[in-house]
Amino acid sequence: MVRRESRPIRTLLVDDERLACDELSYLLNDFPEIEVIGAVHNGLDAVRAIEEERPDLVFLDVQMPGLNGLGVIRKLQEKGVALPHFVLATAYDHYAVDAFRFEAMDYLLKPIDKERLRLTVDRARRAILEGAKPAPQPEPAVPRPHRTKLLVKSHNRNFIIDASDMIYATIQDGLITIVATNIEGQSNYRTIEELQSNLDPEVFWRVHRSYLVNINRIKEVIPWFKSSYQLRMDDKRQTEIPVSRFQTKRLRSLLKL
Repeated sequence: MVRRESRPIRTLLVDDERLACDELSYLLNDFPEIEVIGAVHNGLDAVRAIEEERPDLVFLDVQMPGLNGLGVIRKLQEKGVALPHFVLATAYDHYAVDAFRFEAMDYLLKPIDKERLRLTVDRARRAILEGAKPAPQPEPAVPRPHRTKLLVKSHNRNFIIDASDMIYATIQDGLITIVATNIEGQSNYRTIEELQSNLDPEVFWRVHRSYLVNINRIKEVIPWFKSSYQLRMDDKRQTEIPVSRFQTKRLRSLLKL
């Protein structure tokens, strides 16, 4: 039984499949010791959410496009972020060795069985109440350098631009378009996550699942529907880009709104 004086376990859900997040959130509703503070759907958003929200517990999908679950843990280690307790979730049992190697507290196979989840929650509760911390990795990964040049394909030609000249990138129907100061064309990256992971995270911000912006190229912040915002960019068309609800908090903090 959960002690009344114990605080809720602040829990973040990470899965690129929204239905999987919804299902897990539904199952966790039956555990009063768990407080679900949010859900994100890609690795880079997971890194940001863990840095900003400092959850006690993270249910982390292993297989995600771009930065996968194990990459999330590596990225946090590179940044020196205090690690929460991780429960790795996947449909494939061959990741069990990786779960052990990355000091994950537990490992769940999808579809998640409620009784198996009960054991996991109980284990998390005991570990957090006892003040247990994940063991530090003895050999931290070496940070990957950020790219300063990007390839842009336009009119059957391949142009090289400075990354700082990119105003924003957007993805539609699986194709990434880069809009830069003097050129617009297609990127050779397959996903926005992959593109962002190669750029300076202090400069390039995933404001929406379909948009990556250069914060130095934001011209105007426009109040929008239901306390949300749009960004007017510094390109020739002065493109207006929506800010997702999850990223609105970061926008307010970044610009002191």
